[in-house]
Amino acid sequence: MSSTTIKAKTFRDLHIKDNPLILFNIWDAGSAKIVQNAGAKAIALGSDAVAKANGYEDGEKLPLDIALHNLKLIIEAVNIPVSIDLESGYGTEPQQVANTALQAIELGAVGFNFEDQIIGENKLYDVKDQAARIAACRKSIDGFSSSAFINARTDVFLQAGSDVQIEGLLDEVITRAKAYHQAGADGLFVPGLIDEVAIKSLCKHSLLPVNIMMIPGCADIKTLSKLGVSRISYGPGPYQAIMELFAKNAKAIYT
Repeated sequence: MSSTTIKAKTFRDLHIKDNPLILFNIWDAGSAKIVQNAGAKAIALGSDAVAKANGYEDGEKLPLDIALHNLKLIIEAVNIPVSIDLESGYGTEPQQVANTALQAIELGAVGFNFEDQIIGENKLYDVKDQAARIAACRKSIDGFSSSAFINARTDVFLQAGSDVQIEGLLDEVITRAKAYHQAGADGLFVPGLIDEVAIKSLCKHSLLPVNIMMIPGCADIKTLSKLGVSRISYGPGPYQAIMELFAKNAKAIYT
């Protein structure tokens, strides 16, 4: 059994209800080593931070070859599992995103985030279309690593207007969770969801372990654990905090 396969299995086993995997998202090899040395059990990249650290905006503006080279450097710098954020797969058609996913897994990633947002548009892929894209990724990566973890991200809450009822959004997420599970996804990532009642209900009804992102207004780790969350990530927060301090210090010097 290869070291990558062992790491992939370890990463998968870390998704536990009531005892979630904590991912303090990083953006390069240096930040990955810092998080590993702090005691992290796994490493996760955030697309927004990686893009901005390389001078690009989020939304697949960062060229895929740069994203993959950055992934390679990170995997070489640490000895714990590494998961990459592939956004919407750098393509629209199933075979395109399957090729993207396979490239990441071949480099040694143990899994990846894969979202249902249509890049450049304020809407999501139809459930059936996104399920087909997930299924293509599953088929492609299984030929290399059957343990690789597909974290299916849905932007239902991120793209919803403020006047939309939570119940309706939650029903949509549960519908997508079922379809994504059947297509071969291993986890469900729902950024933007902070309502505790809704989180608890989702964790109860989803067949996939639920990933919640720490954003302002979100409950703390202890509370999220009690609600049944299996994975907690910090998204762009760590990078933003560091850059705010960096900007403040630079401004103090030059003004």
